[in-house]
Amino acid sequence: MSVAIPSSDQNATTPAVNREWAEYHPTIWGDQFLQYSTDSKSTDDTSIQQQLEELKQEVRKMLTESTTEASTKLRLIDAVQRLGIGYHFTNEIEHELGKIAHDDDDLNGEINDLYTAALRFRSLRQQGIKVSSDTFKIFRDGEGRFKAPLTRDVAGLLSLYEAAHLAIRGEDILDQALDFATKNLCSLLPSLSPQLAQEVNLALNRPIRKCLPRLDARQYIDAYSRDEFHNTTLLAFAKLDFTILQRMHQKELSGISQWWKDLEVASRLPYARDRIVELYFWIMGVYFEPQYALGRKIVTKVIALLSILDDTYDNCGTCEELELLTESFQRWDVRMIDELPGYMKIIYGILIDLYNEIESDIGKEGMPPYATHYAKEAMKRLVRYYLAEARWRTRGYVPTMEEYMEISIVSTCYPMLTVTSFLGMGPLATEKAFEWASNDPKIVKASAIICRLMDDIVTHQFEQQRDHVASGIQCYMKQHSDLSEEEIVKLFREEIRNAWKDMNEECLKPTAVPMPLLQRVLNFARAMDVIYKDGDGYTNPHLLKDCVASLLQHPEF
Repeated sequence: MSVAIPSSDQNATTPAVNREWAEYHPTIWGDQFLQYSTDSKSTDDTSIQQQLEELKQEVRKMLTESTTEASTKLRLIDAVQRLGIGYHFTNEIEHELGKIAHDDDDLNGEINDLYTAALRFRSLRQQGIKVSSDTFKIFRDGEGRFKAPLTRDVAGLLSLYEAAHLAIRGEDILDQALDFATKNLCSLLPSLSPQLAQEVNLALNRPIRKCLPRLDARQYIDAYSRDEFHNTTLLAFAKLDFTILQRMHQKELSGISQWWKDLEVASRLPYARDRIVELYFWIMGVYFEPQYALGRKIVTKVIALLSILDDTYDNCGTCEELELLTESFQRWDVRMIDELPGYMKIIYGILIDLYNEIESDIGKEGMPPYATHYAKEAMKRLVRYYLAEARWRTRGYVPTMEEYMEISIVSTCYPMLTVTSFLGMGPLATEKAFEWASNDPKIVKASAIICRLMDDIVTHQFEQQRDHVASGIQCYMKQHSDLSEEEIVKLFREEIRNAWKDMNEECLKPTAVPMPLLQRVLNFARAMDVIYKDGDGYTNPHLLKDCVASLLQHPEF
């Protein structure tokens, strides 16, 4: 698409500049989420809250019941977590899993059952508790292969498959377990009941470790309700809690959608993608819990600004204009707005207003001034890296893979968004935590690698149809001309698997920062798997439509 946009103010004599950019699909949602600002349905009704509290106490009693067998307790905890209600019982779950970790005798020999052994392993590692993968040695024969009878154990194979996704580097037995479980689950699929086949297919497409908690909860509530042995109290609590959260999320999105509409981005910056609903879905995946409402509002608005900046640096701005915009960000001074081209005045105005709003909002919550300092510095760094990529594009330069990754890991926005997400984490986000996040720790780098390589795999061909910075695939090809694109994609997928292993390791205790902060980083990586695994769901919103609708639009249970 070629359009002339003035390089300065409309009434200036500077001629318009012809610009080439991708023509993106308009929003598929229109204004439909604005209705929730006046939705008559309320979750503050006393009777609803009373019902929720009564069910909550019943579930708490189940979790803390001392006479419950350990294997039964493991199944209960797993159901609570997968139903999306685990956040109500963090202390209870921590305590119960701690007991199970230190007393295997409570399992009464069931550790020799593949399903229970794998569930124990996964549950403990999800909690950050170190447990050895040697647990699975008893399931191998004398030649080191998993025993033949296990190939028919569907429940055991599925449990093993899920557990294997908690592997860290060097755990060859879990790599073998993943291959074994995947191969045999696929071969068993034709013989399974429709309900079990659906469960297996969902897992094969996206294991629990890589699924956004809200999406997993939505799917699991449906599956759990079809289980004839389901616990009616658990199911009732999960459905009511999901409904309450859904209404809260809808109203939040309504307010953010109004903010976006008032900015008139679609008409004022026509080259930018109009994806506010998808962006809220993205950040709701990072933190969905009620106490993080301010965080969702802040980070959704920030990532909306980043989307505009990404399209500006990638598609629209000339190198001279981008140099000026980058300098304006480094100075962070509203007076710089007069130095900018006309369309960039809009962008810079959004930036100044947004961060003023953020400072006011977190100040009311008692967050100290250093929080926004770190957030601003992360933004300044990001646009410097955006500019570096724009210079490569202008010069037609294809960097080495090492050069590319050094810059593009930061330009994923994930390091910057991690810092920004801490603004919504309250007292847990100490200055030490902000300092840690600002220095590209291993888990943040791993999350960014997942983001970068998944993005490159699915967007490479589309982006190279226009003037665009070289993709990772092009950079790798330049250094390894003997490899095909298919072979490079295979190598990238292996790097993605290794990055997940690094993330798993960094989530084992003792952790560098509190686990709730690490959970944000983990959820950013999960969001990439949902949004980009089957194509660019951000640029092509139809790919994400069903996921968004299932959490934000479908009728209640």
